[in-house]
Amino acid sequence: MSASTTIAPFSNAAVRAMRRLYPQALADSSWDNTGLLLEAPFVSSRRLSNTILLTIDLTKAVADEAIARQSSIVIAYHPIIFRGLKSLTLANSQQHTLLRLASHGISVYSPHTAVDAAPGGLGDWLADIVTGTKTSYVGEDSDTDTTSRTSKKTDDDPFVEKRPPVYTLHRHPSQTTLRLSKTPSPTTTTVPHTRCPIVPQSPELASHPGAGMGRIVTFSQPQPLPTLLDRIGKGMNNPKGFPIAIPQNASISDLSISSVGICAGSGGSLLANLDVDLLFTGEMSHHEALAAIEKGQVVISLFHSNSERGFLSEVLRGQLEEVMDEEWKKVREEESGKEEYKEALTEEDFEIVVSEVDRDPYGIVILKAEAE
Repeated sequence: MSASTTIAPFSNAAVRAMRRLYPQALADSSWDNTGLLLEAPFVSSRRLSNTILLTIDLTKAVADEAIARQSSIVIAYHPIIFRGLKSLTLANSQQHTLLRLASHGISVYSPHTAVDAAPGGLGDWLADIVTGTKTSYVGEDSDTDTTSRTSKKTDDDPFVEKRPPVYTLHRHPSQTTLRLSKTPSPTTTTVPHTRCPIVPQSPELASHPGAGMGRIVTFSQPQPLPTLLDRIGKGMNNPKGFPIAIPQNASISDLSISSVGICAGSGGSLLANLDVDLLFTGEMSHHEALAAIEKGQVVISLFHSNSERGFLSEVLRGQLEEVMDEEWKKVREEESGKEEYKEALTEEDFEIVVSEVDRDPYGIVILKAEAE
């Protein structure tokens, strides 16, 4: 078995497609680490499937899933490598994951903040949710308690005891349960508003005008806070709850929102100095939230990766399918004369799947009255 010095043709097409959709020039390179983080060499005698696995976090469980699927490449939103490595050993869990994937010929690409900044990316997806313009996605069993899907394997769950429980652990619904409705819900209307990046891209990319980090949404008319909470809950596929901070001596029913600052993931630093009514993010520290409500602002946080995960199935998968149609065709034409790629180029079809095991590390424990 001999390995080439190039990536598998299908993985190459996936990388090209991601760079078209989310150029690395849009990422915040001052701290972020985006792009092709693991380039597994192509081995002609080892056939992987033409499958792209999408995930937010590249964990051991996700790596197991990619290996079981024989995926050619994992697109992990969060980079598994942030800083320079002085070694690659099995003792480190993340390095272990990378070594295992490399041994199976599976590459890893991470777009991260390029997705945050791009028009039509994560920032706009969250802005669509708060303005009611989000494409409608309906869960297969949206009225069913999510614990029916998450509590089947409880032996390794530290929240589950062997006596009758006085609580249940609710996790954010798996995004693999969503299906696309081709038309928006008839009860959803677009709320008139304007939006712009918090930090515009500079210099602007001609291919991606309007890019930039975060979003500011300004409504034409103030929106009742309970209405926004309803939109956010539905947009997040009805989680069992999420944190909210409001000014002291105020009540949710009394508050109206004219402007919203938006940042996926951890938004404390980007949102800190905004003069808006509501800060909508995945994560904010205690003191950052306290400072915000002291200024009269409202804070909504969704748990870090739950502000990002739905984007994979609701937006990225469809975008990537469309561009991959073009890029895979181009790669197959460009490499058609190379004998080492002959078998790898025979399969025209491909599949893009969202991880079934990727999830935020946090769930919500809901206490019950203890049985007498």
